Amino acid sequence: MQGAKNESLAGIRLFDGLSESALEDLSKRCRWHKYQPNEQVIDRFSDSRDLYLIVKGRVRVVNYSVTGREVTFDEREEGEYFGELAALDGEPRSANVIALNELNVACLSQEAFNRLLLEHPQVTLKILHGLAKIVRASNKRIMDLSTVGANNRVHAEILRLALPGVRTDNTAIVSPFPIHGDIASRVSTTRETVNRVFSDLSRRGIVKRSKSNLVILDLIRLRKMIEDVVGEIN
Repeated sequence: MQGAKNESLAGIRLFDGLSESALEDLSKRCRWHKYQPNEQVIDRFSDSRDLYLIVKGRVRVVNYSVTGREVTFDEREEGEYFGELAALDGEPRSANVIALNELNVACLSQEAFNRLLLEHPQVTLKILHGLAKIVRASNKRIMDLSTVGANNRVHAEILRLALPGVRTDNTAIVSPFPIHGDIASRVSTTRETVNRVFSDLSRRGIVKRSKSNLVILDLIRLRKMIEDVVGEIN
């Protein structure tokens, strides 16, 4: 969907350190778009090559199996970017991107993106660091899928969700309560498996639902269940 009015690029972390005049110049090179929740931003089979800069909102990067099961690769939020792979190598898109809420983005063409990389080496380094992060995350995902059972992958995802809400009494709050289908998509399993894991953890007294939140009642125990399988978690 087009028609978003121009907004500042000052919140885009990729451009931290650039001058106001450089940001203004970049802003003039961008096309600005708005998307509604659940609207598709990028189709995996499209031939677009733009870099997308998230001015407001959040997106999910996904693919679908031949049976239609959704597999989540990543989520990007306000201040981040996506679409860099096709913008760099000119190849087709590698995944679909869906808006999770109201989304405002600035789109930089492949030509303008390449010019940006040549003009601002510090931005190029940040792009390289981001690509290295993708490679490391992909390696870890491959290892997890090859060596860690689905139940343990769900345990690890629950712990990841809990870490921002850790409290001093060995508990944590996840708010809002995580959608089982989203967890299944992120760890490449089924919603039924996630349901069984939550039921088992609840029966053991490790988690409980409290209104619209998930309460982790025993973080140490949850962490140990994971470390017994995958080793120490840093």
